[in-house]
Amino acid sequence: MKKIFALALLAAMVLPLSAQPKKAVLPEYKFTVVKENPITSVKNQNRSGTCWCFSTIGYIESEIIRQKGISDTTQYPDLSEMFVVSHSYKDRADKYVRTDGNIGFSAGSEAGDVFHVIEDYGIVPQAAMPGLQPLPIHGELDATTKSFVDAIVKNPNKTLSPNWKKAFEGIVDSFLGNAPETFVHNGKTYTPAQYRDELGINVSDFVSLTSFTHHHFYSSYIMELSDNWRWDSAYNVPLDELMEVLYSAINNGYTVAWGTDVSESGFNRDGIGVLIDDSKKPTAGSDQARWTGDAGDKAQPKQAEFPAEIAVTQESRQQWYDEKTTTDDHGMQIFGLAKDQNGKDFFMVKNSWGETGKYKGIWYCSDAFVRGKTMEITVHKDALPKDLKKKLGIK
Repeated sequence: MKKIFALALLAAMVLPLSAQPKKAVLPEYKFTVVKENPITSVKNQNRSGTCWCFSTIGYIESEIIRQKGISDTTQYPDLSEMFVVSHSYKDRADKYVRTDGNIGFSAGSEAGDVFHVIEDYGIVPQAAMPGLQPLPIHGELDATTKSFVDAIVKNPNKTLSPNWKKAFEGIVDSFLGNAPETFVHNGKTYTPAQYRDELGINVSDFVSLTSFTHHHFYSSYIMELSDNWRWDSAYNVPLDELMEVLYSAINNGYTVAWGTDVSESGFNRDGIGVLIDDSKKPTAGSDQARWTGDAGDKAQPKQAEFPAEIAVTQESRQQWYDEKTTTDDHGMQIFGLAKDQNGKDFFMVKNSWGETGKYKGIWYCSDAFVRGKTMEITVHKDALPKDLKKKLGIK
């Protein structure tokens, strides 16, 4: 995923104050939980662009809990994000050089990246590789690794030696720590691959879904996203069936790894995500705005009204993707369903910005927001309705 913290910093440094995106003033929501599936504790990606890893690791932890039937929260798994991030950087550097720098090289990535690392290298508990900082701060790591691979791509020696890989690995290890070859957990010694197998993680059980019309439905295609540097594919399904998967998965005890766009004015820092229909707001200069005010007024009403939301269609989703008003911003984990006081459906979402906001790191995102701004989801294949599995040829 794109580096949210970096984008916010860039906006603050470069854009004039009046040009910065404004978040909507939202009313006081009251939620009633309909279905809530187990999740591990909220983590903090801090000053790093690793939401793709934190969200997917959280998702995998929930899958382990579900598959093993773990009810004691003290026995919940706590997997190392930095183990995955370390291997991801190293794999990406190799591909970046092989493609002469013609893929993206940044902190961003996708959920599939985590599964590649786990399949190829295994996984370790957080205690075995906690990283070298209490909270991730990756500005120097990102700048140094990008400069390094760009220098290698220029190929000053005309013929590459294998030494550049060792040097690059040294940079990553100096910021993230060394990935252990073996470790002790609960009195038993494991390799990362043995621990993966002990946890029962089978990466072939997980599938990614998306919904856009520039590719055929019920087929897979490589997602055209700059952070999809591994060139992973997703199954393309109609929007209504994508939403059916989400509701069905949550109601049947599954959680979902979610890639989305959080740049909307209705996604705020206090745990709410709604897809506001700006056409329903008073137009600046209109008679309505004269008497009731508009979003630009300094004086806000004492009680904000519940916003009208966009009626999302397959066509509107495609338009937003084509015009780049829906982009691949952020990764989170959907784990539950709730209703607000008006009876509207909301998804319960675990974020990775620490225990911030009204709900301590949990967001409530409306059906319209999820319907309109989902880039991709990753679910266990058994969470798919049988008729959809048949259409996609998944067994």
